[in-house]
Amino acid sequence: MIGVLDLQGDVVEHIDHLERLGISSKRVKKTSDLKGIKGLIIPGGESTCLARLMKLNGIDRAIMELHGQGIKFWGTCAGAIILARNIIGEKSHVPLIDIDIERNGFGSQLDSFATEALIPDVSPQPLTLIFIRAPKIRRCGPGVKVLLAIEDYIAAAEDESILVTAFHPELTPASDFHAYFARKCGLEIKGERRDLPPWSSTSWTRLARVA
Repeated sequence: MIGVLDLQGDVVEHIDHLERLGISSKRVKKTSDLKGIKGLIIPGGESTCLARLMKLNGIDRAIMELHGQGIKFWGTCAGAIILARNIIGEKSHVPLIDIDIERNGFGSQLDSFATEALIPDVSPQPLTLIFIRAPKIRRCGPGVKVLLAIEDYIAAAEDESILVTAFHPELTPASDFHAYFARKCGLEIKGERRDLPPWSSTSWTRLARVA
């Protein structure tokens, strides 16, 4: 089972992709929800707000304790900022992966964009990448593998237990990154479920509800 941190940000979009892969998931709102998971996705959103809510609920400390116990973590956009050991010009939050990251690396919300790139470790086909007020990973330390570098920045990286992406795979039709993370968690992928409606930019709305 994979947990999705359900405090703020793109929660149901990640759950939608996990369901399409036949991977069981749960929403994580408090520390007790972390029980029984193999991995945790920290979604995109607003990193400062997300960090405050994690601290308020004690989830930041719980993640630090779970690190090294076999639990895997994936931070997308704001989630990558949360997990970075060094946030340029700011104090770190849950400093677990040895990267330097720059918030709002491309500028404001108006500078958001989409592109395509081939990431051989994740998919044999080029993937659509959506950057929304995205950070830039500026440095990866020893033991951190660069999965994708573009021009002067790193867009995706990982170490043994943590995956970080500066972009939003959950906002695209492809579930390749979710499958990659599930395998990192030791879970078996049996193929996408055929009983779900075709993916669209609003297909996640079937999961939306007032928490």
